[in-house]
Amino acid sequence: MTPTSAASFSHDFRFDPTYGYDLKALRAVPAPEAPNDFEEFWRRLYEEARAGPPAPTLRLADGGTDDIEIFDVAFTALGGLRLGGWLTKPRHEPVTRGVVVGHGYGGREQPDINLPMEGAAAIFPCARGMSRSRQAGIPDHAAAHVLHGIESRETYVHGGCAADLWAAASALIELLPEAARRLDYIGGSFGGGIGALALPWDARFHSAHLSVPSFGNHLLRLTLPCTGSGEAVRLYHRSRPEVTNVLRYFDAATAASHIRIPTFVAAALFDPAVPPPGQFAVYNALPGPKELFVLQAGHFEHPAAAAENAALFEALPVFRDNIRKVIL
Repeated sequence: MTPTSAASFSHDFRFDPTYGYDLKALRAVPAPEAPNDFEEFWRRLYEEARAGPPAPTLRLADGGTDDIEIFDVAFTALGGLRLGGWLTKPRHEPVTRGVVVGHGYGGREQPDINLPMEGAAAIFPCARGMSRSRQAGIPDHAAAHVLHGIESRETYVHGGCAADLWAAASALIELLPEAARRLDYIGGSFGGGIGALALPWDARFHSAHLSVPSFGNHLLRLTLPCTGSGEAVRLYHRSRPEVTNVLRYFDAATAASHIRIPTFVAAALFDPAVPPPGQFAVYNALPGPKELFVLQAGHFEHPAAAAENAALFEALPVFRDNIRKVIL
């Protein structure tokens, strides 16, 4: 049964991580109005990013299992940056699909070999500035990374991070062309928001799963205190309110209104790091086939978390089975 309001969690935050919203109110949160040239900006960035070859390299890594091989992968993304990550593929069965997996704002230290799909070759890219993709001049800490280049839409790091996902898809397909038969995206938190920004413009993707996605409805987020990267942006905005002119181009809910592929969203009723109204704004804006999984809480440990995550893990294959005819 879908919860309609968050449980009464005991916490010591100085604010209410539900922000006063129940499920009905969350389902009504809209995407903000887009800039007139929003789509033009993103399509131009996509074309620029795809112009350069990814030039991927692959090296067998430790840590594989009886069923999964793990590789270190490197590739070139927008601006000529050389990025790193991991690639996994089945050891004993043919590759029948591919998946690009985004990460949270803490970066990534290893790949996830327990993806809920069979026959998948998966690439786990590290976004520019983070983990295996550290770059001189780009902070690797979330509170500083989220502000990097924010003075201009042309320099804001989130545009580059979206381009990193496009480059990762290109690298995966170049290394394993059969992965292009059915290419999916999975991303949570930071990876959910950046995924929403990237997905509308890349026709190679067939479906997506966005979990507790960040960066939805920036105009609303600027009014909501939190413990995540949004707090750094909120505080920056106090002295530089003109930053809203840049943030409008990097709003995950605005971008979601352009996503046409089937999309599964897990959104939380209670979340101190990514305010729930922003998460639901992403889901609400989706115009194509979609499914919502309501979490009691995100970015917060609670007694029912393990059971809730297990239910979510089981729901994903069901979603993919239900949309197979749509995709094929």
